[in-house]
Amino acid sequence: MNSKYPVRDMILIALFAALTSVMAYVAIPLPFSPVPMTGQTFAVMLAGVLLGARKGAFSQIIYLLLGVVGVPVFAGGQAGLSRLAGPTGGFIWGFVLGAYVIGKLVERHGRPSMIYLIAAVTAGGILAVYIPGILQLAYVTGMTVRQAVVAMLPYIPGDVVKVLAASALAKQMLSIPVLRSAHN
Repeated sequence: MNSKYPVRDMILIALFAALTSVMAYVAIPLPFSPVPMTGQTFAVMLAGVLLGARKGAFSQIIYLLLGVVGVPVFAGGQAGLSRLAGPTGGFIWGFVLGAYVIGKLVERHGRPSMIYLIAAVTAGGILAVYIPGILQLAYVTGMTVRQAVVAMLPYIPGDVVKVLAASALAKQMLSIPVLRSAHN
């Protein structure tokens, strides 16, 4: 980690890695898919908005590394490099990209409106996570990309709820000085 980060930022990065880990245990298995519906993307969305691009992405890299070394932080209490190579692995890789995209979009506006925040969180929290997730899901399972996209459609309503909830919560949390200054 870059030594220019103050202790406050390192603590926030660690807290969002931990939040993503905890939200992995909020998992709803779906009978038609190897990909469970989880709360992880909610944490990714908050990390991007509240920490900014670099720190938000870094929190997700820490989360990913915890899982790789065997800490059971992935959905269903799973861990290991094999999870990153499996059907859900692309979504986990997408968490890093998602937090970065959200953070970058939010950093462009000092005080984003709620509409802008929802758009940024949707772009990073759904699109940036789904693209690598769908591609890896298709590759690992032998589906076509179109079939993988169709398989993900049932997840959209839950993700829209997470976008709205994360945006509303983040908007309120941006008024907290320690979080407002985390983007700097």
